Amino acid sequence: MMVRVEEAEKIILQQCRDFGTEIISFDNCLGRVLAEDIRADRDLPPFNRVTMDGIAIHYESFKNGMRSFHIKATQPAGEQPIDINSNDECIEIMTGAVLPATTDAIVPYEEVEIKDGTATIKTESISINQNIHNKGKDKKQNEILVEADQFITPTIITIASTVGKTSLRVKKNPTIVIISTGDELIEINETPAPFQVRRSNNYTLRAVLKQYALHADMLHLPDEPTIIQEQLERCINEHDIIILSGGVSMGKFDYVPPALEKLEVRKLFHKVQQRPGKPFWFGTHAKGTMVFAFPGNPVSTFMCFHRYFLPWLKSSWGVKTNSSYAILNDDFTFKPSLQYFLQVKLHINEKGELLASPVEGNGSGDFANLLLTDAFMELPLERTDFNKGEVFPIWAFKQIL
Repeated sequence: MMVRVEEAEKIILQQCRDFGTEIISFDNCLGRVLAEDIRADRDLPPFNRVTMDGIAIHYESFKNGMRSFHIKATQPAGEQPIDINSNDECIEIMTGAVLPATTDAIVPYEEVEIKDGTATIKTESISINQNIHNKGKDKKQNEILVEADQFITPTIITIASTVGKTSLRVKKNPTIVIISTGDELIEINETPAPFQVRRSNNYTLRAVLKQYALHADMLHLPDEPTIIQEQLERCINEHDIIILSGGVSMGKFDYVPPALEKLEVRKLFHKVQQRPGKPFWFGTHAKGTMVFAFPGNPVSTFMCFHRYFLPWLKSSWGVKTNSSYAILNDDFTFKPSLQYFLQVKLHINEKGELLASPVEGNGSGDFANLLLTDAFMELPLERTDFNKGEVFPIWAFKQIL
């Protein structure tokens, strides 16, 4: 029986998996999912930090009318602080240096004239603690800097290195194999006959997975039932996830569903009330292997992968994701009784609103049309007419900023 989109989503998310954790070097963590909180190993900043080049003085001296100060020493960043011994002294000091305990204000060079070892302040507006980043103002020792269950970005790498985390605990990546099927498909370096096409879906999906720091094996199977069953059995034993492209419709050469049935892969649904991607097949094996079997048309595979597989993967990793929405920028009509995933071009207007302009292609085989678009807009099943200005969910596959 064909299921609705929301039913398919619910069934898939009920099958989330915990793949465990591992510890790896922090500089190999980019794109992985953090499995531990990163805490401050000391106060941040760890000392009262000077934030501008200039002179360090005792504010009370300035308050009492003193404007000229003898420069006792020059203190760069990274060296021990130098205290003043009297109120008429100052320290010439650089950004990033430790504030001497006997001083409490930094006057920038722009407001100081220096001549013959004396610094004269040229301004009357100075306040205590100016141009000083106080110890522990950002975070206290042992406070959480980065929470677990998020993708590790360059910024998080920066935080890890700042607190001395040379290794990080991350969520383990599942083992994945991407399988294409069909005698009409040839390798990309071959010249196709008029009745053949080059394989692309497997390379496309592997490229998307690389954006999530995932590696996937690839396999192509001919339209031979015995070979399909043998290779699927091997993949079930060797991988956590099998992603299939093609061979799941109702044609005479669609051998994947019967092969999965013989291998005792439990079918959770076959066919979703949607376009593109209606023949989508999903199931699990007792060994724990997940099988996502997408239709072979490129746009169908691409849409199902972003709408179903990636949300399942993020949920399995424990990554919290927020739904995205956009404003339909033109009227649109779709009459079949199917939930439609409309290809749209996104842009932000002068009001800061995210607008989605429909870009119609030539069906689920028109992969080139994806070059012109940024997302799929999910239009509700119960309607046929969709009006400019209405807000609907989107599943973005490109960054627009």
